[in-house]
Amino acid sequence: MMDKEQHKPAVSVIVPCYNGGRFIDRLLASLARQTFRDFETVIINDGSTERATLDKLASLPPEIRVVHQENRGPAGARNSGFRFAKADLVLTLDCDDALEPTHLAETVAAMWAGGPDLGFVFTDVRMTGLREGVSRRYFKLFDLLFINRTSACLLVRKDAWRKAGGYDETMREGYEDWEFSVRLAEAGYRGYGVPKPLFVYRVSEDGLMMSRSSQLHAKLWRRIRERHKKLYQLPAVLKLWWRTRSIPGELTLIRALNLLALATLLPDSWFSALAHRVRMSRMARSQGGAKSAMS
Repeated sequence: MMDKEQHKPAVSVIVPCYNGGRFIDRLLASLARQTFRDFETVIINDGSTERATLDKLASLPPEIRVVHQENRGPAGARNSGFRFAKADLVLTLDCDDALEPTHLAETVAAMWAGGPDLGFVFTDVRMTGLREGVSRRYFKLFDLLFINRTSACLLVRKDAWRKAGGYDETMREGYEDWEFSVRLAEAGYRGYGVPKPLFVYRVSEDGLMMSRSSQLHAKLWRRIRERHKKLYQLPAVLKLWWRTRSIPGELTLIRALNLLALATLLPDSWFSALAHRVRMSRMARSQGGAKSAMS
């Protein structure tokens, strides 16, 4: 029988943690409920300074690997997780989020069935905390250039992460997950969204999305466009729209071009405020839809 130390798991769940010790028990409880059991858990302590977090990480059982590093932000922590991962499939999961019991089973099955060009799999999102509801997620490269409809919680082929060059560690203010999805697509990989809310995302005022990224939308999206200039050139945008026009999505060509024009012409603060308002409206609709479905 193979020793546990030598066993290569099917999946490595990598968990960046910066002063998030209070969430660890909930996270580990959701992993303990997974119906798919062939996985390891690797927590990346990204330079935590909080004593309670350090004590919690020190108290974890030995089968949970904890890697300590200086603070490098979410992208740097995820890249470290990929490097330490034993498995060929890696799931990125923030420490304050959780998974429904069949998440790994369904995303792994989708990956195995999808062929070698399927580089990443994700699911719809169930929001908890400040906002509640279900957010639909899908992959369509045309839409992805303008709005992020993938997820921060991705099951990724390690080879795809390597070929794409990993996460951009300079994007410490947010949207590193959006840029990474674009990066994977540019490297030739498809994404697939399981149409079930199996990822539980905690929405909070102190979360990066609410506290910084949304207010810096114009600046951060411009960084993505600058890093992938060829994809955003008008002939490439038109060609991509034509090639993917039969794939269901949310964006029309006119709306996409309007977004580009507004991002170019408006001051960053105005465009970011507009994007933040649209995001809050979308969250409110998701919350309302979830309440209607339960009534």
